[in-house]
Amino acid sequence: MLTNPTKMNPTHIEDSESGKKHHLPMLKLFDSSLRLCAVPLSVATIWVTVTNQQNNISYGILKYNNLSALKYMVLVSALCACYALVAAACSWLRCFVSKAWIFFVSDQIVAYLTMTSVAAVTEIYYLAYNGAKEDSWSEACSSYGRFCGRVKLALILHAITFCCFLVLAVISAFRAFSVFDPPYVNSQEVQMIN
Repeated sequence: MLTNPTKMNPTHIEDSESGKKHHLPMLKLFDSSLRLCAVPLSVATIWVTVTNQQNNISYGILKYNNLSALKYMVLVSALCACYALVAAACSWLRCFVSKAWIFFVSDQIVAYLTMTSVAAVTEIYYLAYNGAKEDSWSEACSSYGRFCGRVKLALILHAITFCCFLVLAVISAFRAFSVFDPPYVNSQEVQMIN
C-alpha cells in the first residue's frame, strides 16, 4: 500500500524545501553573472573575427567572410550575445522565473549551436594550420600567420562562451527538474520485495 510521503516524514520535505530556497539566490546570481559574462565574450569574438583580414602578395587578401565557418561563428556569437542579455533581464522578472522550462530549452539550444560553431571553426583552423596532404590542401598559416592567430583568439573566446552556456544549460536543467520530488520508496515495501 502506497502512502503519502508528506505524511510519512514532513520534516525531511521541509528541510529540503528550505535548502532549495537557501541556494536559489546564489544560483540566480551565478546564473545572471554567467549570462552577462557571455555577452562581452561574444562581442569580442565578433569583433576579432569581423576585423580579421590579411593580404598576401602571392595569394591575395583573405577575409573572414571567405570562410563559411567564420561567418557561422559570427552569427552564433550575435545570437549568444542577444540571448544572454534578454535571458539575464528575464531571469529577474517574476513571471519568467517560474517558467524554468523556457530557460531549460533555450539554454540547451544555444549551448548546442555554440558547440557546433566551435567545432566548425576548429576544423577550419586545423586545416589551415596543418593542411590535408591526402586531399592536396596545403597549410595556409605560413602564408597568413596573422589571420590564423586572430582565428585562434576568436576560437578561444568562443570556446569560453560555450563553457558559459554549458554551465548555464546544467543550471537551467537543475532548476527545471528540481521542482519534482524524487520518487518515494517506503523501506517496508523494499523489504517485502526482497
